Amino acid sequence: MKVVTGEQMAEIDRLSSEAGVPTLELMERAGEAIVTKAAEMVSGLMGTRLAIICGKGNNGGDGLVAARLLKKYSTQVTVLLVGRAEELTGAPKTNFVRAVEAGIQIEEGADGASVQRACEAAHLVIDALLGTGIRGPVRGAAAEAIHAMNLAGRPILAVDVPSGVDADTGEVATEAVRADHTITLGLAKWGLLNYPGAEYAGELTIADIGLPAAAVEAVASNMECLDREEVAALLPRRAPTAHKGEAGNVLVVAGSVGYTGAAALCSMAALRTGAGLVTLAIPKSLNDIMEMKLTEVITRPMPETPARTLAIAAVPAILELANNNDVVVIGPGLSLDPETVLLVRELVGKLQKPMVLDADALTALAEDTSVLEKTLAPVVCTPHPGEMSRLIGLPTAKVQKARAGLCRRLAHSLGVVVVLKGAATLISDPLERLRVNRTGNAGMASAGTGDVLSGMIGGLIAQGMTPFDAAGAGAYLHGLAGDLAAEEKGLLGLIASDVLEKIPAAILKVTERVELA
Repeated sequence: MKVVTGEQMAEIDRLSSEAGVPTLELMERAGEAIVTKAAEMVSGLMGTRLAIICGKGNNGGDGLVAARLLKKYSTQVTVLLVGRAEELTGAPKTNFVRAVEAGIQIEEGADGASVQRACEAAHLVIDALLGTGIRGPVRGAAAEAIHAMNLAGRPILAVDVPSGVDADTGEVATEAVRADHTITLGLAKWGLLNYPGAEYAGELTIADIGLPAAAVEAVASNMECLDREEVAALLPRRAPTAHKGEAGNVLVVAGSVGYTGAAALCSMAALRTGAGLVTLAIPKSLNDIMEMKLTEVITRPMPETPARTLAIAAVPAILELANNNDVVVIGPGLSLDPETVLLVRELVGKLQKPMVLDADALTALAEDTSVLEKTLAPVVCTPHPGEMSRLIGLPTAKVQKARAGLCRRLAHSLGVVVVLKGAATLISDPLERLRVNRTGNAGMASAGTGDVLSGMIGGLIAQGMTPFDAAGAGAYLHGLAGDLAAEEKGLLGLIASDVLEKIPAAILKVTERVELA
C-alpha cells in the first residue's frame, strides 16, 4: 500500500483533476466515505447528533459535503465553520453554497466556546478543520477549536489527518485532535503511521475515493505500508510433495548461561514460521538444558569460554554447519563476553549464507560496523531503538525523532536490510525503500519478543524469500501474532511464548483467502 506525504497527495489531486476527475468529484466521494464511517461509529445515523467542525480549505470542503449528504437521514447535524464564508474559494466555496441550498445551517466564525458547546451536545464529532496542509504550530481560532474538540470528551472522527498533526512527519507542534478514528482519503499519509501522529489518529481507515491510477503512479514514493494482501502474495507456498529439506534449513547461533530462553524462542519461531529444519549452535555446557527445552530443534554443542559463552574456537564448526543451511541467525542471548564478540565479528566476515543479526550480535558490531560493508552474503539487522542508537552513535531520543530517515540511512550506508523495531516497525534496504508495519500492540513490549522476530525472519529467508521481503512479512506476521495473542489474553502479562504460539494462526489469517499454487 503506497504511502505519501501531504505534498505528494496534493500533486496527485492536481494530476487527477488534469485527468478529468475534478476536486469537486473527489470531495463528493470523500463525503460519502465520511458518512459511511460515521454511521459505523454511532451504530446507525437515525436520531443521532453530529457536530462537524470545518476549516476554510479542502478538508472543510469534505466536511461540508458530508453535512449535506447526512441531511437525508434523521440526523441532527451542527456545522461550524472556523472562518467566514467570504474567505472560502474553489471547491470548498462551492460546497458551502450547496450545503446552504440544501438547508444546512452553518455557524460562521466559530471559536473555542461555540465548538465546545456543539461537540458536547453531539454523539460524534467530525474533525474537518485542517487536514494535510498544516506545518508547525496551530494558532488562533483553529487552535481554540482543536482544544475544544479534545475537551468535549466525545468520540471524534478525523477527516484525512487529525487537525494539528503534520501529515509528512507525524509531529505535533502544539496541540492536535485526539481522534478515535481517522478516515484518510485516497492513500495513507506518512504522518499517520509515524508516532506521535499514529497515536493521535486512533484507528485508521484508508478510503478509496477513485483517484485515477495514472495520477497515483505518476508520483513516485518509496514508502509503503504493509497490508494483508501484499504479505499474502509474498509468502512461500509449499508443494504437496515437499519434504523438510525443501522447506528450508536455519542455523541459529545463540544462547549463553542465563539466556537459553532467547535461543529457544528464536529457534522455535523459525520452525513455527515454516522452516523445515532448525539447528542451534549452543555453548557445550548448555546443550543438555537445550535438549530438554527443545524437542523439534537439533542442538550442536560448541566450544565455550569460561563464562559459558561461545568461544572463538567455535568459528570453524559453525562455518561448516552453515554450509548445510540456508540462513544463519546470530545474536539472541549470545552475551557480550569479549571472546564471543570476536566470534561474532569473525562469523559475519566469513559466512557465505544470508544472515539475520539481532541483539548481542548488533552490539558486538556497534563499535566498528565496517565488517557489515564487506560481508559475502545479504544481511538483515533487527535493532530496537537502543541498539540503533549504538550502531549510529546517536542518543535513543534522536533515533526516535527521525526513525525513517535514520533507518534508510543505515541500510544504505552499510548495504544491509534494517528492521527498526518498535511501534510501527520500519524496514528499509540499501535502495532506501521503506516499509511500515502497523500490526502489533503495546503488550509485546516484553522480553523475548524480538528473539521471536529474528527467528521468523530467518525462517522466511530459508524458504526462499528475499531478505527485504522476509523482513517485511516477518514483521507483519510477528505483530499479527501478538494481536491474536492479545485478543485472547489481554495486553498486560503478554509474553513472548504467547506470540510464538500464535504464529501459525497469524499465517493462516493472512493466507486463508489466497489460493494455493
